[in-house]
Amino acid sequence: MRKYLRQFLPHHESVKNNRWLKPFGSWLQHPNLWHLNRRSVAGGVAVGLFCGLVPGPFQVLSSAPLAVLFRVNLPVAIFVTFYTNPFTIVPLYMLAYELGAWVSGAQNGIVVAQLGFPELHWNSWISELTSWLVKMGEPLLIGLPLLAVILAIAGYVAVRVIWRAVVILQMYSRKRRRTKP
Repeated sequence: MRKYLRQFLPHHESVKNNRWLKPFGSWLQHPNLWHLNRRSVAGGVAVGLFCGLVPGPFQVLSSAPLAVLFRVNLPVAIFVTFYTNPFTIVPLYMLAYELGAWVSGAQNGIVVAQLGFPELHWNSWISELTSWLVKMGEPLLIGLPLLAVILAIAGYVAVRVIWRAVVILQMYSRKRRRTKP
C-alpha cells in the first residue's frame, strides 16, 4: 500500500525546486511531511480530522500550517479534511451542536434552537444561513472544537492500531512462508 501511495507523493527535489514553495524554504523539507510512516500518517489523519470541521475553505488553509508545525504527513492532512463535504457537514454540525448542548447543559431549562436546516433562497442565503448559525450559539461553539478533538484523537489511535495490526499480520505471513517446506 505504501508503495502505491508513494507514486502520488512529491519528491524532495520537486518540493525544493518548486518556485511557489521556495519562500517556505526549510519548513517544507522535514522528511515526516512527505514520508509514509506510522507516526506521520497518524498525525496527518488527526490534523485533517481536526481541521475538517473548520468552516468553509479554511480547512486546507488551516491543516497545512498545522501539519508543518507538528511535522506530520502534509498530503494526508490535506486529503483527510475532505471528509466534510456538502453531504456530511450538516450532520456533523448537528452532532457538534448536540454534543455542545449536552456538555454545556443547554438542554436543562434553556430553549434549544431548532436543528432543522433553514430554507435557503438564492437572494438571501447568506443572511439566512448566518441567522441559523447564530441560533445555534453557545452549544455549537462548544461542540465544534470538542468534536474536532474527539475525531482527531480517535483517528490518530485508529491509524496507529490498524497500522500496527497490518505490520504484525505481514510479519506472521512472512514467517509462515519461510517455514513452509
